[in-house]
Amino acid sequence: MAAALAWAAAAGAAEPKVLRYALDASETGFDPMKVNDQYSRIINSHIFEAPYKYDYLARPFKIKPNTAEGMPEVSADFRSWTFHITPGIYFADDPVFKGKKRELVAADYVYTWKRAYDPANKSPVYSTFNEEGVIGVDELRQQAIKTGKPFDYDREVEGVRALDRYTVQFKLAKPRPRFLYTLADQSPFGAVAREVIERYGEQSAEHPVGTGPFRLSFWRRSSLMVLERNPAFREITYDAEPNADDAEGQALLARFKGRRLPMVDRVEVAVIEETQPRMLSFLNNEFDLLFKVPGDLIPVVAPGGILAPGLVRRGMAIQRIVSADITYYFFNMEHPMVGGYTPDKVALRRAFALAYDVDAEIRLVRRGQGVPAQTVVMPGTSGYDPQLKTEGSEYSPARARALLDMFGYVDRDGDGWRDMPDGSPLVLSLATLPDSIYRQFDELLKKNMDAINVRVEFKTAKFPEQLKAGRAGQLMMWSLGNTSSSPDFQESLQLLYGPASGGQNMSRFRLPAFDELYERLQVLSDGPERNAILRQAQALVTAYAPHKYNVHRITSDIAQPWLIGFRRPPFGRQFWQYVDIDDTKRDKR
Repeated sequence: MAAALAWAAAAGAAEPKVLRYALDASETGFDPMKVNDQYSRIINSHIFEAPYKYDYLARPFKIKPNTAEGMPEVSADFRSWTFHITPGIYFADDPVFKGKKRELVAADYVYTWKRAYDPANKSPVYSTFNEEGVIGVDELRQQAIKTGKPFDYDREVEGVRALDRYTVQFKLAKPRPRFLYTLADQSPFGAVAREVIERYGEQSAEHPVGTGPFRLSFWRRSSLMVLERNPAFREITYDAEPNADDAEGQALLARFKGRRLPMVDRVEVAVIEETQPRMLSFLNNEFDLLFKVPGDLIPVVAPGGILAPGLVRRGMAIQRIVSADITYYFFNMEHPMVGGYTPDKVALRRAFALAYDVDAEIRLVRRGQGVPAQTVVMPGTSGYDPQLKTEGSEYSPARARALLDMFGYVDRDGDGWRDMPDGSPLVLSLATLPDSIYRQFDELLKKNMDAINVRVEFKTAKFPEQLKAGRAGQLMMWSLGNTSSSPDFQESLQLLYGPASGGQNMSRFRLPAFDELYERLQVLSDGPERNAILRQAQALVTAYAPHKYNVHRITSDIAQPWLIGFRRPPFGRQFWQYVDIDDTKRDKR
């Protein structure tokens, strides 16, 4: 706080500029290699820095150097990637550094990459990193697992090396034409300092130290996160490349070009899970941004997608996009009741999917803020086809009942509920969250299941607890949302890739035919051949139904008139440093 105030005073400002908004679910922590929920990754993306970043104004996207000095040097076969770090970039101050400035060097990115493989970290992004095929790193992991000894960070491997103080080279076992997208993900590939991680150990998620524009100054778990401007952040000015026909983007560029970043001094992020308190806080001017307007409030604040006249009179502005995301129910494919690959288990999952009314969810619960999802591929990513129709969006209770009858899921004891083919009770157990919007989802689901005489019960807990149980394979079913951090569809398919089970693949779906297609997709360049293989993979998933796809959400954000420059990033999660607060427009009521 003191540093932020000092900077503001030096800049001639009477008070620090503060960005305030709220998230609708809890974070889990701030060690990039130990978290994978969207909420924590938003915070991490402003603390840690990857070598590359997404241009803030370019649409659909453009990747530019961040800590790197220029774009990477890439071999013709996409198996060698080399980049140079800009000298003079420093980590935020921390007692670990004993009062000395700690420069970002190539070895930090090497160490950061290796951390994903350390068994002690139980990293949920291990599978994401490992599928890149960086030569030699997974051998270190397997050796640590086999011997029970600590992961050997000091052992050099061919696949990721510091060629000199500022040069990092990756060598990959197979071509990876889209490896640049991984190099542009601030979380998890934001650089950490080894001495920080070793000093804080199991508490590393509570002591994030990066080179980014902000640093954590206060954290009350599941309640409030306060971040202040990082005094050690290098001098960077606002610059972007909006499309020529992007009037809003061009206006923002003209207004801010050349301004030093970040433009705000502090960011306060609250966690308010219930929709009404979150909305009321915004209307009472306690927040500058209503980040992701709750769907049940859309008819009041933005009927038909148009901002309500009362909010317009207050000078507020709304932005709406079809997000590069998906919501879905997953089945634990290892669970004895709903898992498995035999026809009877497939029939049960497909019956569930046919019985669930996605249109009713969009109409009644989401208040029109979604479009039906056909497959796991998300809008805005390569391979997404808005014209594609699959059984995944079909609503047919009659077909669901017929499937269940055909495979022996009938009422055997006369209590009105269907039983398993062996006569044992059929009871679906769905993990859920305690807030009101989930109660609406659960009520709709129960109504749909009642209609086909399938009993369902709900297991309620906070998001971090459900996430931990889901990764451990302890849930039968859960509803999740996933937002793409990459313009490529491969990230979506990882939700079903066998080796990613327990990480991104929460359903633990393991199908060799799908995995083979997935691995072929990794090495192909974009084009018709790759899209054709994608369609084969999508067909397999539709047939086996490890997921029930629901919607791609329409996301609406409302900004107060004094919040200037906000645009929701389509892939990168960074926006704090690109916005400004104009207190002359602030409503003082």
